Amino acid sequence: MLTAFTRAFRTPDLRKKLLFTLGIIALFRLGSVLPTPGVHVQNLAACFAQARNDATTGNIYGMVQLFSGGALLKLSVFALGIMPYITASIILQLLVVVIPRLEALKKEGQAGQTKITQYTRYLTIGLGVLQSTAFIALARSGQLFPNCQQDVLLDPDNVFMIITMVIIMTAGTSVIMWLGELITDRGVGNGMSILIFTQVIAVFPSELSNIFSANKFTFAVVMVVGIFMIAAVVFVEQAQRRIPVQYAKRMVGRRMYGGTATYIPLKVNQAGIIPVIFASSLLYLPQLLTSLFANAENPNAVVQWISANLTKGDHPTYMVTFFLLIVFFTYFYVSITFNPTEVADNMKKYGGFIPGIRPGRPTAEYLNYVLTRLTAPGALYLGLIAMIPIVALAIAGASQNFPFGGTSILIMVGVGLDTVKQIESQLQQRNYEGFLR
Repeated sequence: MLTAFTRAFRTPDLRKKLLFTLGIIALFRLGSVLPTPGVHVQNLAACFAQARNDATTGNIYGMVQLFSGGALLKLSVFALGIMPYITASIILQLLVVVIPRLEALKKEGQAGQTKITQYTRYLTIGLGVLQSTAFIALARSGQLFPNCQQDVLLDPDNVFMIITMVIIMTAGTSVIMWLGELITDRGVGNGMSILIFTQVIAVFPSELSNIFSANKFTFAVVMVVGIFMIAAVVFVEQAQRRIPVQYAKRMVGRRMYGGTATYIPLKVNQAGIIPVIFASSLLYLPQLLTSLFANAENPNAVVQWISANLTKGDHPTYMVTFFLLIVFFTYFYVSITFNPTEVADNMKKYGGFIPGIRPGRPTAEYLNYVLTRLTAPGALYLGLIAMIPIVALAIAGASQNFPFGGTSILIMVGVGLDTVKQIESQLQQRNYEGFLR
């Protein structure tokens, strides 16, 4: 592998792409630690240090903090991270199924996809304005750090300063989108995925340092479990069911076409990380409802039950609900991203068929049969991986940002494998051995 890295840097055009990608990542991390104008840096640092290991703060802002690389609670220029873009992309993917106009754009090919990407950018800016306004309002009212009594803003009553902070944070989100597109066009790998990967691994050194400082034996156990989990995730992420497809020979003019054999690769984890994000986002709603409608003088029975059962990660009801939501969203997302009827029609149009299965409707039913049963272990796998940090929190009292578990390890392994494969393909074009053998 080290030899392959050396050969990659010896190739001039590939070296330029790698160095360009590393430069963008460095610029991205600089924006993640650069404070937004109007922030009281000393007070914010004190409040952040106090809330770093606060389980309540981690439970409320854990997902956004993860996708901001620790920049959210620092109120930096890139505090929102990639989360608005991820949310906008998910919303557009769901709307493509619901709105006929968007579905027609998707079928138009590159031109339609460019239009959908433009809509995603507009929605990202809108979500950036909403999220930056919400977090600055929390910081202004003191609810961003509930247990800290110091003001984290220099002048909380200055409306012009608040508007300026909102504009700068929203502009930071726009710059992140631009940096991701630059990596995709001129660097190596998918730009947005690389930035997500960077933000996730950015919090690893501090989390591992906290565990090492607290208990060295626990640190050793975490490392062993982490290596085992990475190996298991790599195994499942690479696993796929290959459906053989045979194309019949056709005469077009005086030439013979077809007669080739290929396959349809169906991954065990066909949905990726999206179901975990859906389930986590949905379970933030009970926390929001209890904070909005809680009344100490006249408590509501429903609000009390939600507060007791669906807002704490160590509660059995929360765990079961989280697991079931992941399983449900896995089947839901696979059903909207892979259409067996459409695949069967395309195969029939070009003279393809699955050996032993008649083209058309029988092929669609067979693909649906295989996909439904293949999604079951994938959904269970996602649920178990996502439950690891919650179980660690309940049993061992670990931090909510347990490093080797849940969303973080799925992102690290998935993006890492995809990027390595892209570098490997470019090396193989130049007759070099790749990373994966």
